[in-house]
Amino acid sequence: MSLITDIINSIFTSVGRDVAPLATIIGVLLVTLFMSVYEFVVYRTVSHRAIYNKQFHIAILVIPFFIGSIVMALQSNIVVTLGTIGALAIIRFRTAIKDATDMVYLLWSIFIGITCGCQLYESCILTSLIVTTILVAANALSGKLFRNPYILVVNSKENIEKELKEVISGNTISYRLKSRNYTGNGVDYVYELGLKDPEKLTEEVGKLKNIKQFSLLEYDSNDII
Repeated sequence: MSLITDIINSIFTSVGRDVAPLATIIGVLLVTLFMSVYEFVVYRTVSHRAIYNKQFHIAILVIPFFIGSIVMALQSNIVVTLGTIGALAIIRFRTAIKDATDMVYLLWSIFIGITCGCQLYESCILTSLIVTTILVAANALSGKLFRNPYILVVNSKENIEKELKEVISGNTISYRLKSRNYTGNGVDYVYELGLKDPEKLTEEVGKLKNIKQFSLLEYDSNDII
């Protein structure tokens, strides 16, 4: 019984605890603001997208403030802690994250809020700097080490697959015929290509006879450039 009594007494004792001093709260919010703006700038600088997601960009700027305030509240009172856990267990977030990189920035925002709320400023700043270095390096190297594939769409008056394959094989690192579509007006070909010199390929394909039109598209996971 003494153990249960001690637990109950500690709970009621913690209920009356005061919140953090005003100076501490202001300090946490100021550091959170600095780190949130830092992440805000990194996201816009590193993420080169044709379609800019303004709503997500604003979300990663605001989320750390709520997380930091929640962490400070959890440290001040056991009742608030239990209530917050219960509330978070009920809430369901159903917004789909389409890009895996967006998940990194979302977790980064949560990390900033938690570490600043716990006043672990050194951990927050050092980890953010390391993450920034990794993101910048990966973004710089991705274009050299991991080239985006190209999609070649050719519309011809008749079957020119043999001639087209000779031109493609001589100007690509790798290629694969994705589809061929026969219509009353001719044949449509779709190739997936690994290219170093797109200009040379388009010049060679343009010299082929019986081609009505063709398109060369760079394929990205988010969009087609």
